[in-house]
Amino acid sequence: MIKPWLAAARLRTLPLSISGIIVGCAMANFTIYVDRGGINFPTRVDSADYTIFILAILTTVGFQVLSNFANDYGDGIRGTDDDREGEKRMVASGIISPKQMKNAMIITAIITLILALTVIYVAFGSENYSYSVLFFFLGITSIIAAVKYTVGKSAYGYSGLGDIFVFLFFGWLSVVGSYFLYTKSVHFDIFLPATAIGLLSAAVLNLNNMRDRIKDKSHGKNTLVVKIGSQNAKLYHYSLIIGALACSLLYVSSNYYSPKQFVVLIAFIPLFMNMVVVGKNILHRELDPELKKVALSTFLYAILFAIFN
Repeated sequence: MIKPWLAAARLRTLPLSISGIIVGCAMANFTIYVDRGGINFPTRVDSADYTIFILAILTTVGFQVLSNFANDYGDGIRGTDDDREGEKRMVASGIISPKQMKNAMIITAIITLILALTVIYVAFGSENYSYSVLFFFLGITSIIAAVKYTVGKSAYGYSGLGDIFVFLFFGWLSVVGSYFLYTKSVHFDIFLPATAIGLLSAAVLNLNNMRDRIKDKSHGKNTLVVKIGSQNAKLYHYSLIIGALACSLLYVSSNYYSPKQFVVLIAFIPLFMNMVVVGKNILHRELDPELKKVALSTFLYAILFAIFN
């Protein structure tokens, strides 16, 4: 009975969801900025506290699984997942009932909230009350956003706002938020890799929506791709990847201290290959393997960034 739940959790989405946490924690835990002649240069720190990192990863996984459960539930009861391309959805196929999925969402939300409260306490203790309140609010907002993507009359995934939320939560909140958990500060340059992660995450969603465009349109799911059409969605996809590359180059150039920092650009090789595939694509279902390619490339970007920057 566990296999359907693992399928509903969509484990292949987890590497993408934790990419921002890896980047943010790596920047905070291993790097400090040293002023050398008026220019901030990153310098490695000898020791690292992994407690916040582990808790942040677990919390993010909780948010992602909750979002996947909610997406399966919301699209399932609306009929959007009927005869869909790609992975089978559990509610739409009848393997998991709507009531069972709804209960799983509640349990997952509670567990995730407990994890969020734990990481907040570990990071801020009792002496940073205002920070604790802020991150508690962000945690509640994340839970609501995870559920409201496809659930409810005002589901924002059905009105073309999914890309914005993915960019903000997978990019800025994930990277900047995890960095702040350690440092209790924000450095402007943090937003460059945060933006890169956000753009690449939006690229994964865009591929998903390109693949499902016809069925989404027939079920009233007005994603951004449905609104702008396939050709414009391709141009949008190119801009997301090129924008991520530009942010990465700008970050390295403004914080340059070693040629090894450019190793992170290796992650863009499969992304450029993806752009070629997207440009030639005619049959939407052929884009399904490309989701994994972009998601894993984003994860690779995060790993290389953590090691070499």
